[in-house]
Amino acid sequence: MTDEYTKRSLYKNTLGRRAFLRATLVTVSAATVGCKGSNADTGEGSTTENFTTTGTTDGPTTTDTPTTGEPEPLLDGAAYFPQSVVSGDPRPESVILWTRLEDPDLVADAEADVEISVATDADFTTPVAVDVATAPADAMYDRCVKVKLRGLTPATTYYYRFIHTRADGRYVSAVGRTRTAPAEGSDVKVRFAFASCQDFNGRYYNAHAHMATMDLDFVVHLGDYVYETTGDPKFQQTTGRSVVFSDKAGAIVFNEGTDSEYFAARSLSNYRELYRTYRSDPALRKVHELFPMICVWDDHEFSDDCHQDVAAYYAGRVDEKDTDRRRAANQAWFEYMPVDFRDEDFKYQPDQAVPGDIEIFRDFTFGKHLRLVMTDLRSHRTDHLIPEDGFPAAIVLDEAALKGALGELPATAAPYVDIDTYQGGAYKDALVAAATDLDYDPAKVTGNLEVTAINNLLAKITDPGVDPIVDVDALEKGLSFRLLGKLSPYASIGARYLVNQPNFDLWATINYDKTSGASQDALGEAQEKWFLDTMKAATETWKVWGNEYCLVPLVIDLSALPIDPFNQRFYMNVDQWDGMRDRRSAILEQLVDIGNVVAITGDIHAFYAGVPSVNGDPGKHIVELVTSGISSGTFKSQLISQVANDPVLSMTPGASSLAEGIDDLFLVTGVNPHLAHANSSSNGFATVELDGKELVATFHVISEPDVDIDLEDDADLASKFTQVRFRVAAGEPDLYKEIGGQWKRWDPLTGKYA
Repeated sequence: MTDEYTKRSLYKNTLGRRAFLRATLVTVSAATVGCKGSNADTGEGSTTENFTTTGTTDGPTTTDTPTTGEPEPLLDGAAYFPQSVVSGDPRPESVILWTRLEDPDLVADAEADVEISVATDADFTTPVAVDVATAPADAMYDRCVKVKLRGLTPATTYYYRFIHTRADGRYVSAVGRTRTAPAEGSDVKVRFAFASCQDFNGRYYNAHAHMATMDLDFVVHLGDYVYETTGDPKFQQTTGRSVVFSDKAGAIVFNEGTDSEYFAARSLSNYRELYRTYRSDPALRKVHELFPMICVWDDHEFSDDCHQDVAAYYAGRVDEKDTDRRRAANQAWFEYMPVDFRDEDFKYQPDQAVPGDIEIFRDFTFGKHLRLVMTDLRSHRTDHLIPEDGFPAAIVLDEAALKGALGELPATAAPYVDIDTYQGGAYKDALVAAATDLDYDPAKVTGNLEVTAINNLLAKITDPGVDPIVDVDALEKGLSFRLLGKLSPYASIGARYLVNQPNFDLWATINYDKTSGASQDALGEAQEKWFLDTMKAATETWKVWGNEYCLVPLVIDLSALPIDPFNQRFYMNVDQWDGMRDRRSAILEQLVDIGNVVAITGDIHAFYAGVPSVNGDPGKHIVELVTSGISSGTFKSQLISQVANDPVLSMTPGASSLAEGIDDLFLVTGVNPHLAHANSSSNGFATVELDGKELVATFHVISEPDVDIDLEDDADLASKFTQVRFRVAAGEPDLYKEIGGQWKRWDPLTGKYA
């Protein structure tokens, strides 16, 4: 951001008469994109409307020709454009502009248009001289306005605003600044930021305020732009600023009627109010007003740890498939985000099948040195491999399956019995009778069950009527959910989090082979083909993958600690690529051959850097850079909360201390040789500067307590951030970190910098 620009007010509301004429009588020709939606207040009833084109042009020019007439002065229109202005998806000759009109004097279905004014300076003294353009602010689209400006000049800064005409005057929005991408083949440096995870509840966007002071071409947002819950005490702040839904009846309520009541968005009205509320933050607005943004979603734009149209709140107690809710979330995202869809005529239709109702993957070229490829890892992904309602005793791989896959039994295999027939069904009767008291589904007491898990349940029954099973020598052995880490019948621990790594890897690979890969699908067949084809065809120096969640494995080894049953090796989070390790390896195998591939990642609320590799071959790897969240609770703080809220972990001595020292566990030599940097306790964002020789990334790190207070106007805000820098040289697959003023290379074979 130039010094000249920082001195200008983004909320300049009046212009000189001559400047006004030049600025408003010549605006950019545009194809207008309606933000399709239902009734703005109720979210009910929707129609489809075609895109319209208001003009064409061979390219913009500038003019200083005076005009005649006495136009009305421009008035402050902040109240009519309450979410300010946004731009996005910059290409060499186009960009998307966005705003939303809100006028209480417009009846529900009244037609309304806004004018678009564009110039090459913030005072609009050098307007872009093309046909006048207007765009609809249709009530069916929540009066969102999307405009694709075409025929622009590459690598050029433009200023834009919207004008709303009423009977009492002409009202102007804030002024936005955007920038087109450099022309394909141009030898220029590219600078951008990437960010994710910006929880609004009780936290502040100090990271965005700091980002707004930087010189950037664009910003990449990797998802969790909004959070669907209004204050979940398990991971969100419950005091301070918050989201309030007007349509509470349309939302999902938790802890109803208590002091800890909170909601999750379900209706279209709910999801729209998330975006409106988040965009009320001045720091986020400033970033949007200054830089074009390239966005994809992660899970919270719909629901935490979701897959397709299925949520994960109730740990398997109820069926959480909700197609209408997914459509509402997708529609609101379509309405509010400045996206240039691969199909330029795309308009969201809520009656379409899910997934497939909206495709958000797309790619961008910035000169000769950057191809940015953005993917969607939620819409098509399969469910987590371990169901949250998985019965811990259930055998998932019996002896025949294990021997068939491995030729022998692994050391971890445990004895099991057919509970339906063992001892004439006496043990089944005992477990079924105790199901209500011990909180598990009696229907799951069937088939092959692991002996240790059976005995654990019997020990909790006052008078089971049967003795523990001790004669096990002749029994067959297999792998149970308990041996995968599943200790409770309804829990995310052992299903999504803290999963036994060796046993999970074994089970996952056997299922992957058995299903021809279908059990581990993150992208869907069509998107995966497009992604790999696009990456392989890219001729730019750097192929950067906008990837929502971690590729680098995150393993902890507790096998030497006397904390039974946690003295094992665990994956910390299999909602990420660790839960699809074979699919990850197959994709990495192809990316490695392309060269100069760097993944930029969010989701996990931590800063990590590393070299994710093909299974069993650490020398075949790419580079991954993971940014922490803008404001969301850090991985460490959320892990501490998980331990406190889990019925098993909370009673396990030492578990909270292990959560406190999570980075020390990650960086133990030999455990995660691919992980070159870990900071799980801070917030912030990352920036990247690249050219034909190197890619340099900087982590901008702020302490988590500093996110709980509003520092946007603090003159010392920059001092709250520290920097950590990484480098990748063109033609080399290695990651370097700046240590003591020198670049040190990470060696995954030794797990050290050299």
